[in-house]
Amino acid sequence: MPKFFTTQDKKRIVAAITRAELKTSGEIRVHIETYCPSSSLERAVFVFNQLKMYKTKGRNSVLIYLATESRKFAVLGDTGINAVVPDGFWESVREIMRQSFVDGRFVEGICAAVEEIGSKLAQYFAYRKDDVDELSNEISFGE
Repeated sequence: MPKFFTTQDKKRIVAAITRAELKTSGEIRVHIETYCPSSSLERAVFVFNQLKMYKTKGRNSVLIYLATESRKFAVLGDTGINAVVPDGFWESVREIMRQSFVDGRFVEGICAAVEEIGSKLAQYFAYRKDDVDELSNEISFGE
């Protein structure tokens, strides 16, 4: 994958995920690749399953998917979070990202989306003392 994000950019995204997950038992992952061979949502579903994100206890994980050269992105929530978020929530998160992406502010868009998702997850899936980080906070990369 070309160097679209610097090491510092990646650290900022991981830090945003870590901060968001301190408020919730939910899990957030970011997956970045160069090209998207299908629709962004279809690809996000594939990546979600490949990363085994459906294995969280509360089925409350969310994937932010970005294909840099294809200029496609998606936000995908598991069944637990989809059952409780209001209609239009995922579209509002995508709009936050889109507004930043149009200006070339990709890291800011991803971090703002992570923050918004974390706040919503916290409303429905509060952090518990016995909470275990079920999924890596590190960014996953495709081709």
